[in-house]
Amino acid sequence: MKTYIDRIRELREDNDKTQRDIAAYLGTTQQVYSRYEKGENEIPVRHIIALCKYYGVSADYILGLKE
Repeated sequence: MKTYIDRIRELREDNDKTQRDIAAYLGTTQQVYSRYEKGENEIPVRHIIALCKYYGVSADYILGLKE
């Protein structure tokens, strides 16, 4: 089962975006976003919601609750 860590990285890579691109969209730094993808920091709910809107996917998808 994929975790949100796997999903946010795959979504970013599949859309040919850099960590810096996504961090700018979220209003954070590349370093903070990198920690989300490494699982070093938990991603805030507001960022999950923003990523859902950005990629056009559900929160259940990002959280790994459904394919």
